[in-house]
Amino acid sequence: MNLVLLFEEDLVAPSCARLSGRRLAHVREVHRAKIGDVLTVGLLGGRMGRGRVRRLDAEALELDLELDQDVPPKLPLTLVIAVPRPKVLNRVVAAATSLGVARIVLVNAWKVEKAYWASPRMQPGNLREQMLLGLEQAKDTVLPDLRLARLFRPFVEDELPGLVGQGTGVVAHPGTGEAPPKVRAAPITLAIGPEGGWIEAEFQSLLKAGLRPLDLGPRILRTETALAALVGRLF
Repeated sequence: MNLVLLFEEDLVAPSCARLSGRRLAHVREVHRAKIGDVLTVGLLGGRMGRGRVRRLDAEALELDLELDQDVPPKLPLTLVIAVPRPKVLNRVVAAATSLGVARIVLVNAWKVEKAYWASPRMQPGNLREQMLLGLEQAKDTVLPDLRLARLFRPFVEDELPGLVGQGTGVVAHPGTGEAPPKVRAAPITLAIGPEGGWIEAEFQSLLKAGLRPLDLGPRILRTETALAALVGRLF
């Protein structure tokens, strides 16, 4: 936890917060803070700054706040990503958030098993929790816009062209031999398929929606690895 993320309900006064639960345990056990120590804090959806420890015991952490810093800007990036295996989903959502992705669309694909959508990890509460962890990691306070697209074709045909707009659309797909476009207009829309790639019909639909192919090479990468590699190439 590189940032202690605060919520409106934590505020007991405009410049004082009281925390308990997971964040209290982390500050005590990992930060090993003591009275008078200064922690990096941020208010969800707001500014970040410093929190000076005024109370720290088994029941509560109280901080005197000075929130005077702007948060880092989001990347002008919409990530369209086929729903990964449940045990990978948490890592992908947290990683995308920590990278500064502005919008995340979890989309269906032919290689996405129906059971993935029924996983408890697809529940809104869990997805939000992973995004909060990503904010804490990256020292950010602004959640990405996250939505679910259960129907591939209506999303790609009706909504994706509008997301691409006058920006740049890229679809990661092995075997195309294509490098990232040399001139990239913001915003950027990046589509990442299942670990085995999009099927041909899906790939053609994404191209028709205005996305250009991008090839990371002959190796098949885990979804979270491909995400980091692609963002590194595009920004």
